[in-house]
Amino acid sequence: MQGSSRLAHFPISWFASVMGLAGLTIVWEQAQRLYFPDLFVASLLLWLTGALFVVLVVLYLLKLIRYPEAVQGELHHPVKLSFFPAFSISLILLGTATLHAAPTLSLGLWGVGSALHLGFTFYVLSTWIHQEHFHIQHINPAWFIPVVGNILVPIAGVAHGHVEVSWFFFSIGLVFWGVLLAILFYRMIFHAPLPSKLLPTLFILIAPPAVGFIAYEGLVGGNLDSLARVLFYIALFLTLLLFTQVRRFIGLPFFLSWWAYSFPLAAMTLATFSYGNTIDSPVLQVFGGLMLVVVNAVILLLAIRTGLAVWRREICVEDE
Repeated sequence: MQGSSRLAHFPISWFASVMGLAGLTIVWEQAQRLYFPDLFVASLLLWLTGALFVVLVVLYLLKLIRYPEAVQGELHHPVKLSFFPAFSISLILLGTATLHAAPTLSLGLWGVGSALHLGFTFYVLSTWIHQEHFHIQHINPAWFIPVVGNILVPIAGVAHGHVEVSWFFFSIGLVFWGVLLAILFYRMIFHAPLPSKLLPTLFILIAPPAVGFIAYEGLVGGNLDSLARVLFYIALFLTLLLFTQVRRFIGLPFFLSWWAYSFPLAAMTLATFSYGNTIDSPVLQVFGGLMLVVVNAVILLLAIRTGLAVWRREICVEDE
């Protein structure tokens, strides 16, 4: 296949890989503070994540310039549309990952990412409200990305002193999480099951309560009130539920949607570190250690499998 045509099929969902690597970077920052002060894994991951983000931005801008109609097609696609905010979330996560190492850069990345994400939220919600061609089978956990992604903003927002802005974004994400969760379960229970290509996106269910716990903990100054506990234990339950379904994920053909495993597992690892150390629970501390092993193994596997897919030209091809 010609390189130009491969560029035309370069999917916006590539930015989910940046989300996963940025999440892993933040996990290692926390792990180094708590357990491994002499390691420099987080710094290496941060540079790698930043480099990947720049490469993906350049490639997608080239696609926008040379194949604007292909970008328009993604913007109107009922599934692909939800991955555009992965770009703004990547900026927010990079802003969070650079919070201690480069506060000024962090503020810039967080500010631009938050503003863009609010714009994406308005656009996606407007599209949903005034749509004419979406059906119940189109909804899948990736629909959480545009609106529920707002929950991420307070993690760095509070540290930068923007408390009211952080509450604004947190409120949006929390409300729409409940709305979309109800619709999604209705779709999965009473309609056809998710296609195999989208099954990995079920792990996105973990992200809203896990990230919500981390964000809320920052908003209330680290206090573990009732809402904080509910958010954490919902995330824990969903994680355990999906682990019991592991046989359904083994053997699935590789798609970029596999990267949906990465960020939610990273978010749950970070939430477990925080909660387990706050209540001084040996059980949760051990579970956090196991999650650290799992998320590293999963992202390493994803990186290897993605590299093989690129080499074999299985990615950036026309949808069947």
